[in-house]
Order: sequence, then C-alpha cells, then structure tokens
Amino acid sequence: MNSRRTVPFLLVIILVGFLLSNRHCNKHRPVVPTSAPAATAPSPDQSTGTTSQDDGLNRNPSRMHYTKHARCRMGCRHIDEAEILQILKNGTINYRKSELEGEPCRHKYAVEGNTSDNQRLRVIFAPCGDEMTVVTCIDLDREWPCDCPGDHH
Repeated sequence: MNSRRTVPFLLVIILVGFLLSNRHCNKHRPVVPTSAPAATAPSPDQSTGTTSQDDGLNRNPSRMHYTKHARCRMGCRHIDEAEILQILKNGTINYRKSELEGEPCRHKYAVEGNTSDNQRLRVIFAPCGDEMTVVTCIDLDREWPCDCPGDHH
C-alpha cells in the first residue's frame, strides 16, 4: 500500500473506532428529555376563583404602561405606581374576573391584594411579551367619586 492511501485509510479507521466507542459510552447515560413536560394550570380555589400561582402572568415585566383610564382611576382612588407593582408582585389572580381566552397579548389578569396602607385592590393587567399594561384598578372596599374617560353613567 502506498503512503498516499494509507493516511486516509488510517484516519477513517480511527474515526470509525471513535464513533463506535462514543456510541457505547452514551448507552450508559440516563435519558434526559429534550423538552420540559407541559405545565398544568393551577386549579383555582372553588369559593373565590383565585390562585396564588402565576399561570403565565409575568410578575417582573421589563416595562410598565398605564392606560389613561388606569391613570385616572389611580388618581381618584389615591393609588400610586408602587402600590400597583406591589399588587402585581404579591397579589392573587382572580380567574373569575380575568379574561384569558384567545391570543396571549389579549389576556387580561385580574390580580387582587392589599397595599401597604391596607387598601384592598383589584388591578387589571394586560401582559404582552415582556411588557405590562395596567388597564384599570378597583378599590374593593370603598366607592370613590370618579369621572374617568370610558366610564358609563
């Protein structure tokens, strides 16, 4: 055999040997699924329709937006942005008041909780991607006089 043919032949033999030994080593490794199993949605509390699990709600958005209606309601009800964030981060989703049908960017989450000054709020959040829009906020214990755009009298 001349040396011109010997070198490629030896390389092929080494490559085949490497592939066979690598295949044999991989047989003893545990099988790891390539995708995570589908998460099951938390079941809401039957009496309140709420759950403390996120179920798709991004509680740490990169950017917050507020509708004009939300800003007006926040003003009437003496609610600031810090309190809105507090509800987003620590509140409980009320599935009975949420709208989660259709495309993800059309979902609206009704999140309820208490602020540091004990105001019991429901805030409607509309997430889209890594951003969050505050649609409106409601004081669950007190009716405030308000005349905001979009109110029906």
